[in-house]
Amino acid sequence: MSKITHHIPEEMLRAYAAGTLPQPFAVVIAAHVSLCDACRASVETEAALGGALLSELAPAGLDEGARDRLFAALDTAVPPPPPLRGSGIFPAPVMEALKGQPPRWKMLGGGIRQQILSADGEGSLRLLYIPRGRAVPEHSHGGLELTLVLQGSFSDCEGRFAAGDVEVASDDLDHQPIAGDEGPCICLAATDAPLRFRAMIPRLLQPLFRI
Repeated sequence: MSKITHHIPEEMLRAYAAGTLPQPFAVVIAAHVSLCDACRASVETEAALGGALLSELAPAGLDEGARDRLFAALDTAVPPPPPLRGSGIFPAPVMEALKGQPPRWKMLGGGIRQQILSADGEGSLRLLYIPRGRAVPEHSHGGLELTLVLQGSFSDCEGRFAAGDVEVASDDLDHQPIAGDEGPCICLAATDAPLRFRAMIPRLLQPLFRI
């Protein structure tokens, strides 16, 4: 993997460590952190600081039946399955979102494909496959978008993003990502609002493709 040069902002790493991010963004950050030593160290530092703060809080009182209810719940709890490992270009958090299966791509046009991994009130999480040298339709954003490159690269007005890099796009960014010439670009993208396409055809197809 090439050297990672585009990282997660500190405030987002702090929210990730605190467990307050929507699930789609948390998956993207978990995947990036699994690839990036610098951001992983930041998350570990934030978690340690949070633990230190909790240790200084006064203990909360529990009612008399709390202990019995806890042990009863432990007796009936089903152990979680072992965590999935990474596979190929997909880190373990992505494999968990894929439920251990290879991507099931759906064509968007022009050779571009996607698989929606989740979509609900918190936002959407998807894998994107962009052929070599192909451009995504020009668009802006109705909210926040995090895009992690898993394979290949893409370039836009913000620079070049290679494997492991993350682009943080807010509602003031209007761009047209273009996949690099070295091969197809595969990305993991999370959004909390629909994209805003400039061209008519992508706008018409947007409800069908759920972008």
